[in-house]
Amino acid sequence: MHKTINRHILHKFATGAALLLVSSIGTFGQSKTLAPDTRFLITAPPSGAVQQVESLLKQDEFKNALLVALMETVPQAVWLTNGTPTAVSATVKSTLQLAKRERAIPTLVLYNIPGRDCGSYSAGGAENTATYETWIDAIAAAIDDQKVVIVLEPDSIADLPSDCGYDPTTVNISQATADRYTQINYALTALEAGPQTLVYLDAGNSHWQAVPNIAARLAQAGIQQAQGFFTNVSNYNLNSYESKYDTWVSDCIAFANDPEQGGWRLGNYSYCASQYYSPLGAVDPDNIATWVYTDEWYQQNMGSAIPTTHFLVDTSRNGQGPLDASVYANAPYNQPASVIQTLTGGNWCNPPARGLGTRPTANTGISLLDAYLWVKTPGQSDGSCDAAGGVRAWDYTAYTQPGWPTTTADQAIFDPLWGVDDPIAGAWFPQQALNLAQKANPQLLP
Repeated sequence: MHKTINRHILHKFATGAALLLVSSIGTFGQSKTLAPDTRFLITAPPSGAVQQVESLLKQDEFKNALLVALMETVPQAVWLTNGTPTAVSATVKSTLQLAKRERAIPTLVLYNIPGRDCGSYSAGGAENTATYETWIDAIAAAIDDQKVVIVLEPDSIADLPSDCGYDPTTVNISQATADRYTQINYALTALEAGPQTLVYLDAGNSHWQAVPNIAARLAQAGIQQAQGFFTNVSNYNLNSYESKYDTWVSDCIAFANDPEQGGWRLGNYSYCASQYYSPLGAVDPDNIATWVYTDEWYQQNMGSAIPTTHFLVDTSRNGQGPLDASVYANAPYNQPASVIQTLTGGNWCNPPARGLGTRPTANTGISLLDAYLWVKTPGQSDGSCDAAGGVRAWDYTAYTQPGWPTTTADQAIFDPLWGVDDPIAGAWFPQQALNLAQKANPQLLP
């Protein structure tokens, strides 16, 4: 009896709970803006979430089952990662039909750029520029005049082919980088032609490219024709860091496009202060208290420039902020400095105890911040985060547990932070999914 009832609930809970939990219908407007009361689309739960809730219920773990279920009642983005033009068109149309029935705004993540993720955990993408442009055309045609938020190609600008460390004897790096801008420019132009399509470009996150670098790249990618840019997708930085960084990026774009004093600063993004440097004082990217020196630089140098470039922040997994790997230097782990250094460098990859973040909303209280969104699907793995991939290290002589691997080969593919072999990128990671729900900030349950 439980099994039949629970399956019925699991197939209905996302849309049903949405109707119960949303206190306002929100705006289903006819303009290229997101009103503060915008209602974002709640999609069907991933099969991994359904299976996990069923499993938890069978084990009588009712609170944990409820937490995972509640996670799936929160609006999340739909990722378009591959498929033929016909297939992706069908997916877009079905998503938009659901959004129209629910009077909600869908968020579509386009993630099919050629050479995506530098061939790493999320490698793939369209075969070439022509194939990609055809794919984009199919999406633009399917959207037509319906309102939609487009998160265009995460990592595509913050992680250009020139950043990938390719062997120049096998990859024409300059051509691949030029092609990347061609692809983004084409997608932006095609999609922004939609009367209600809001396109946001990739700006990485606050612990990646310096403000001047990403501002210049956004300008080359066509940010002036976009709705704005996005940050923190699939990452864990706190809202305060992201919104401050994003504000500076918008400031820098305005600064370098303002013809004040004869236009000496036109195109000179490199003059801008950043999360790494200000001429007014030492800035630490990990200590927002020091960012006052960069704030002061913009206060002193903006002149008549007025920032107008808007942005989005992914809050799907930043409830507790980024992982502080230094905790593993303490008892009982007692890991050496070399291990801590590697763990810190890999803290973007399936870090434990991070928590779901701010619920999606367009009522942000920050004029240029259009919305907090759950872009990355909570519960999906970042990849096989292990020593073999270079994002984990561990001294098993200092700390181990019963059942942990004892051979070098097995340890190379093991994640000691979770005590398991992590699933491949995009696969459901039940331990992480439950942990995110348990550590949510704000909490899912009172």
